[in-house]
Amino acid sequence: MTKFFTLLIAAVAAFVLDTSAEDRPPNVVIIFTDDQGFGDIGPNGAVGYETPNIDRMAKEGRLFTQWYASQPVCSASRTGLLTGCYSNRVGINGALGPGSRIGINPEETLLPEVFKSKGYATGMFGKWHLGDHEKFLPTNNGFDEYFGIPYSNDMWPQHPTSKNFPPLPLFEGTKRLRSADEHDQKMMTTWLTTKAVDFINRNRTNPFFLYVPHPQPHVPLFVSDRFAGTTENGIYGDVIAEIDWSVGEILNAITTNGLDENTLVIFTSDNGPWLSYGTHAGSSGEFREGKGTVWEGGVREPCVMRWPGKIPAGTVCKTPAMNIDLLPTLANLIDADLPERKIDGKDIWPILAGEEGAENPHDAYWFYFRSNELQAVQSDNWKLILPHGYRSVPEGLEGDNGLPVRYDNIKSGLELYHLALDPSETTDVAKDYPEKVAELMKHAEAARAELGDKLTKSEGSGVRPAGMLTDEEYAALDKIHWPNGRPQKAKK
Repeated sequence: MTKFFTLLIAAVAAFVLDTSAEDRPPNVVIIFTDDQGFGDIGPNGAVGYETPNIDRMAKEGRLFTQWYASQPVCSASRTGLLTGCYSNRVGINGALGPGSRIGINPEETLLPEVFKSKGYATGMFGKWHLGDHEKFLPTNNGFDEYFGIPYSNDMWPQHPTSKNFPPLPLFEGTKRLRSADEHDQKMMTTWLTTKAVDFINRNRTNPFFLYVPHPQPHVPLFVSDRFAGTTENGIYGDVIAEIDWSVGEILNAITTNGLDENTLVIFTSDNGPWLSYGTHAGSSGEFREGKGTVWEGGVREPCVMRWPGKIPAGTVCKTPAMNIDLLPTLANLIDADLPERKIDGKDIWPILAGEEGAENPHDAYWFYFRSNELQAVQSDNWKLILPHGYRSVPEGLEGDNGLPVRYDNIKSGLELYHLALDPSETTDVAKDYPEKVAELMKHAEAARAELGDKLTKSEGSGVRPAGMLTDEEYAALDKIHWPNGRPQKAKK
């Protein structure tokens, strides 16, 4: 009789747990790498190393072959992901350096704050890059927990191309633990993974949002001894192999805790590869150029999503979509209110779920770079390149041993490409389709009216300011970074 009641109680407990899991809103995990190219995962043709865990995500979920970053550089792309806005709408352009006077405006509603509004636990482990003053840091902008670095890992004095940077700080919450050294950099992927898995384990019975923005494979490349020398593609392949291991550990934690059918996992990158670094850079696959350009190699990202039972397994999505669309999509998924301030993203759940006939709800995407330069607009598979200057690695040159080659500076004309027929953007068809150029120019004018355009000296009516430090806050932050005074830049 005792054994019978024991089994009965266990069965009832299991039923209650299963029922509560079904009724509970979904967990969301975003794994966000740094400077990883489209061609740097197995499903997209990676060479010299394998990514079995990312491959598993694709087999059990959906591979997106036309997923875009909102800008081809660090801070701007992360702003798009976390605010659902084009970053220039909220005053963030480029990559913020140490001691920046600006950061994310606390008045903006970030993705973790959307989740907090529905009672989620929120954790972030990795690279922030939206301001390093205390009021800009993650735990003051919606995250319950944070461990990582506040900006890119090359922004430290030891990197051979860095100038006048202070020691790279390692943070837990708003507490500055210490200056990160080479050992810290080598162990970063391991530590972030350990903390992510612990966060999942501790929050298995309540809904959570987990954000893991790896500092790698941004140069300088660092890999733990466990993965060093394990691939045929040098240290870059080793770094990707360790990131793939991290993906596997996170997936295993989700599975072990019985959360597979209640957890959406998203893997993508912030921008294309930093091609001038050659052997220490990734691959943009068949696409043109890389990081720092709005050609496809700079903004088209590797992307895989997995949610058993909700996202169809083993499928491929060729419909264009962008990281600004995640905030409204996830907000609607968990029945949360959208931010009060205007955002640019739209709900694309039908595309993620593979619903028959699902179409992108945007009329066009706008591609900005540098200090608010509108450089391209895209509608469906038509992409209009607007006249602008961009950088390109000279043919036949390749960086090696962590040192880059110099870019050539090139100017584009007004050029039109059909991405389905010409994904590598090799054949300008503007002269053949003047009506399509005129149609896309209307989208460009709409962008200029809303967000401005430095190239045409247009002022946008919908731009909001970034967060700004007071003189006192700025002076105090400067003193933390440079106790003996900020170094002066060498005169040319």
